[in-house]
Amino acid sequence: MKSFKLTAITAILATVGTAALADTSAMADEDLIRTRDITGGNIYRMDVELNDSMWDGNEVYDSVDADWNTIGEIEDIVLNKDGQMIGIIAEVGGFLDIGDKHVMIPVENIRLTAVDDQTYGYVTNKTEEELEAMEEVDEAFWN
Repeated sequence: MKSFKLTAITAILATVGTAALADTSAMADEDLIRTRDITGGNIYRMDVELNDSMWDGNEVYDSVDADWNTIGEIEDIVLNKDGQMIGIIAEVGGFLDIGDKHVMIPVENIRLTAVDDQTYGYVTNKTEEELEAMEEVDEAFWN
C-alpha cells in the first residue's frame, strides 16, 4: 500500500512540476526572481515617519533610495505549505554578528525593491527599534 501511495504522489508531483515548468517557460526572464538574488540582501527603512496611508499595500519600489537606512539583513524567505510567501527572516541588531537576533517580518510589512540589475532587498515600515523588540525566531523550530 505504501508503494502505491508513493507512486501516486510521485506521479502527481511530476505532473504538477511539468505544468509549473510549462508556465514559467512562457514568462520572460526579467519577470522571474530567484531567492538567491534576495537572501543575504539588505532590509531598508525609509528616512521618514510612515503613516498608514503611505503604506497601503499598493507601493512598488523599483530602486533603493539614497535616504533609506540599512537596518537588517535578509536571512531567509518563509512560505506556507501552499507556497505563498508569508514573510522573511531578518537578522537585526548586534554588531559583527554579536548580539544580533533573527525575527520574522510578515509580508504585509515589507516591499520588494531592486538594489541593482541582479540583487534585491526589502523595505519595511517597521523601525529598527520595532524589529529589535520583536520576538526572536527559534531556529530549532526550522531544523
